[in-house]
Amino acid sequence: MTLSLDGNAGRVDILKGITLDVAAGETLGLTGASGSGKSSLLMLMGGLERANSGLVSVMGQDLTPMGEDALARFRSKHMGVVFQSFHLIPTMTALENVALPLELAGQGDAFARAEQELEAVGLADRAGHYPSQMSGGEQQRAALARAVVARPEILLADEPTGNLDAATGAMVMDLLFDLRDRHGATLILVTHAAELANRCDRVVQLRDGMILSDARAVAAQ
Repeated sequence: MTLSLDGNAGRVDILKGITLDVAAGETLGLTGASGSGKSSLLMLMGGLERANSGLVSVMGQDLTPMGEDALARFRSKHMGVVFQSFHLIPTMTALENVALPLELAGQGDAFARAEQELEAVGLADRAGHYPSQMSGGEQQRAALARAVVARPEILLADEPTGNLDAATGAMVMDLLFDLRDRHGATLILVTHAAELANRCDRVVQLRDGMILSDARAVAAQ
């Protein structure tokens, strides 16, 4: 697959001829320097960016020809996404933020399940708080709960500890891997940190929009 952007300087290829397969239940770390294309690759996998050429197939479904509404429905059914910047809705409480994916899907037990996930990430006592009343670590834990509340088959995490201090980031990553184990999801993690990447089954390193290496992580060998 190839992903390009057209700007004042002309067309710029972000990803170039990427071929990558991820097995169900696998934990994959995407690493590389800033600008290497790892976040763009993750966005392609989630249908949040579109490739200029090639095929993006997820669970046997080709995302390439799908419209925005169809992609949003596919993500809500099969994927949970965690971003570096949390992306919580500021006018909703933690409980309302976590319940939102289930409410949009018409689930009658949305708030009960949201309460369970908030408890799982240690935020049962913060359910009624708004994002502005929560620390960065608490906001990211709420974002994790929201990502897994619909029991997705795939978890996509883009530098989920990038805005957190080291201790809080380590706690959030422990939670992410625990949630992955509990729900049995495939996890694809973008990270700069070698110690996080090595917690994965496999690490793909990108450079200049191409795959530089693809190997089992040190801890998985």
